[in-house]
Amino acid sequence: MEKRSTRQILKDNLQRTSPLRNRFILWLHDIRSLHNVGAAFRSADAFGIQEILISGYTPRPPRPEITKTAIGAEEHVKWSSVEQIGEKAAELKQNNWKILGLEQTSTSRMIHQYPVHDHNICLVLGNEVTGISDEMLPLLDETVEIPQFGMKHSLNVSVAAGVALYAFFDKFESADS
Repeated sequence: MEKRSTRQILKDNLQRTSPLRNRFILWLHDIRSLHNVGAAFRSADAFGIQEILISGYTPRPPRPEITKTAIGAEEHVKWSSVEQIGEKAAELKQNNWKILGLEQTSTSRMIHQYPVHDHNICLVLGNEVTGISDEMLPLLDETVEIPQFGMKHSLNVSVAAGVALYAFFDKFESADS
């Protein structure tokens, strides 16, 4: 066994197409940590998603703290700033996007039980402490949550983003097979 060079890894990556491309958007709303934003960009790049939407007081690139964690991924992942979240949500829904929140609610489904249909998914991540805001919650079509079994009841938002992206990658990959 030999480790592949970064050049070989990049070559291999560029020959693949993500099942999430053109079908998945990550929406960061009221994330306060620049490092969490950077990590979300890095995961978004790794999974080949279409776009990141940034709203509320979430920090926007260019910022050195974002770049440090993203390692430049913010230059490769399309992103846009959203000023009117209600208008953006309506636009997405009109164009056959389902808006899911990654949040623990009274009606949330476990992420592995969420069925992928013929719609595209926009996944909203909220604040590190308070979760998805009361302003954003009514704009969601549904909520999903990551199953947990320990004493703590939450994950760091950047870790949750990576787990969720993998879960949806796996779902779309299986649906396409």
